[in-house]
Amino acid sequence: MILGVVLAGGQSTRFGSDKAGARLGNATLLERAFDQLKAICDEVVVAGRDLADVPTIADWPRPHMGPLGGIAAGLRYAAENQFSTILSCGVDSVDLPGGLIAKLSPAPAFLASQPVIGHWPTSARGTLETLLMSDGRHSMRAFAEEIDARAVQIDDDPANINTPADLARAERRYGF
Repeated sequence: MILGVVLAGGQSTRFGSDKAGARLGNATLLERAFDQLKAICDEVVVAGRDLADVPTIADWPRPHMGPLGGIAAGLRYAAENQFSTILSCGVDSVDLPGGLIAKLSPAPAFLASQPVIGHWPTSARGTLETLLMSDGRHSMRAFAEEIDARAVQIDDDPANINTPADLARAERRYGF
């Protein structure tokens, strides 16, 4: 079973306001990311936020650990609930490519252009927890290297929305 994990614990400093609540067309970025994972995963949780209308989990070991805090929380939840892998994406992942799970299988693998979009085995939990508790690099690439994850190149890279200008480009790209 695959757990979908929307990484939504960022501070949105480049965006200037809460990116998760930004609207793209008739839905928020969070709603779009959640719905995309819901269509392809057995269950979906949102990491790093406390929302009443969708399942949420707290970043591990604490807030503001970057995307790895959300992935660690997802791996912990997955291990406790008999999921074999997680599929992670950022809150701003509004156009995940078709066949994403197949492209990122077998786990561990991630999109080379956006490492937060990845397929991670639950067995990587201990490695990630050790990394996050160390004084070493706490980066997606450091984690990926530690577990020998594959970087997957694709032709249809998802949008990367970090600023209001990026959101405006996405609105034009998708016709909103």
